[in-house]
Amino acid sequence: MWVWFGMAALFLLLEMTTGTFYLLLIALGLTASGMAAYAGLSLVWQIISGLIISLIGLAAVHRYRRSKGHLATHSDPNVVQDIGQHITVSAWDENGQATVFYRGANWSARIDDGQPAQPGEHYIQAVQGLTLVLRPGRYPAPDTQH
Repeated sequence: MWVWFGMAALFLLLEMTTGTFYLLLIALGLTASGMAAYAGLSLVWQIISGLIISLIGLAAVHRYRRSKGHLATHSDPNVVQDIGQHITVSAWDENGQATVFYRGANWSARIDDGQPAQPGEHYIQAVQGLTLVLRPGRYPAPDTQH
């Protein structure tokens, strides 16, 4: 029983350092497993109870994020400072890839899905790992109407 609670505390501490919220769901599941152990249930039911609580929490978080119109982190300008920055592309290869100079270094770039791969001025639509996802033209002005 105390092993479950100890692991729950460990995942809670890890959650506090990462801020992902998903480790909190695991900690809640581990706590449910500890409660099942305290109630005298078998190891199988302890594991099942923890799994069920974690999955219910995951479903609730997923539903909440979807209802709020969650924007993926890699394309959220409030998270990634590079979104909207302008870059000049001299040439694209046949796969829609390019090497661009940005912030003092060469970056791998690709054209966003459905966009024409033409040289010229582009803006950063998203950052996926070490690859900049570009769109042609100027970054659209944010909607100021509320």
